[in-house]
Order: sequence, then structure tokens, then C-alpha cells
Amino acid sequence: MQTAVITFPGSNCDRDMYDALKNIMGKNPIRIWHAETSLPENIDLIAIPGGFSYGDYLRSGAIAARSPIMQEVIKAAQRGVYVLGVCNGFQVLTESGLLPGTLLRNRGLKFICKTVSLQVANNDAAFTKNYKAGEVLSIPVAHHDGNYFASSEILKEIEGNNQVAFRYSDLGGNVTDVANPNGSLANIAGVFSSNKRVLGMMPHPERAADSLTGGIDGRRLFESLLQCHSRS
Repeated sequence: MQTAVITFPGSNCDRDMYDALKNIMGKNPIRIWHAETSLPENIDLIAIPGGFSYGDYLRSGAIAARSPIMQEVIKAAQRGVYVLGVCNGFQVLTESGLLPGTLLRNRGLKFICKTVSLQVANNDAAFTKNYKAGEVLSIPVAHHDGNYFASSEILKEIEGNNQVAFRYSDLGGNVTDVANPNGSLANIAGVFSSNKRVLGMMPHPERAADSLTGGIDGRRLFESLLQCHSRS
């Protein structure tokens, strides 16, 4: 499976994503700079990593969403190429229109850096088939603007289409306000596109993909995608 990692000025998790993809997919990802105006034709997965693209000026992800390379990412997603946006990458995907909703400042107006519990809300997608529905994962977060918000109409639509991938929960899988670290609407931590081929999530699965870094609950996300691709 050929993957690519987009790097913007201010990205700081692109190396983490690169290493996770290389170690799990068994092939070196292609590094793509934000100013590029084309993508290689053989890419199967495009990863947009965390960080502070363009210094998070205007709004988090807003400038990156209008960069030259994102216009090509949008075209690739429309062709069915898998796209994964993590943290700032999630923000970029919502700002570009590839995912519904937006990410606001955290409820407490403070940067959050800790491991959180996630309930798998939908395991019927290439990204999540290796998980069980309702399973609880431990994945780290590191963000200031991770408060997911959408209008009531959009929320009804994504809930009806089973586009919620993950929700913040406690260790027992209970989706409660106490377990919500940033105020996200309906405890939403990750969202799919309508065709389930684009995933945005605030927690960092690439930082939970190696036992040496403290956990492997994120590893199965990449393995699931690889297995689905191999069978297609």
C-alpha cells in the first residue's frame, strides 16, 4: 500500500506519521510538501498530520485547506483515495470541506495533552474493521482546538449515516460529559466522510502504534486499512 504524508509549515507530527506508516505498511511513505501542485498517481492513502499549519493563523487548518496541495488531495478523495487527517489534519479536512463540522477551541480554553479513552462508534469501515463496535481504546491527544461542533442538521445527518468513528468515553465505554476532554458535541472524537474513505480524528493513532511509545491501540487502525486494501 503506497502512502503519502503531507507537510505544511508548522507541521510537527509528520515524522511520527511517517514512521508509523513505514513500520506498519512495510513501504516508505512519499513525502509531499504543501506547495506541490500534483500528487503521484499510485498513492492509496494520504495522511495529513498534526501540528500548527501556517501557525494556526486565521483559524486552525483554514490556510492549509487552501494550499496548492490540498486542491489535489480533494481531487484524490473524490476519486476514492483514502485520506486520514489527525489533529491539525482533522481541522484541515473540515476547513477544506472533505468532512462535515468544524473544530473550535477547547471548552476550558487550555491545551490538552494526555491519553484519553475512545469508544469505537463504527467498525464498519476500512479504517476500523479491526476493532469491535463499542471497544474502548487508549489514544493520546494534544490539542487546543479540538472541540468538534456541527449544526443540528449536520449532526443529525452524520449520526444517521453512521459517520461518527470514535467518541470520547470513560474506561468502561460510557459516553459522558465527564469523559469529554474538550467539549466536543456528542463526545465526537472522529468523523468519516459519507463514503467512509476519509477519516478525521483528534487523537493520535500514530502515537499509539508501538509498544515502545506506551501503547498499540492505534496500530490496528493502520493494519485494518492495509488488510482492506490488500483484499480489494
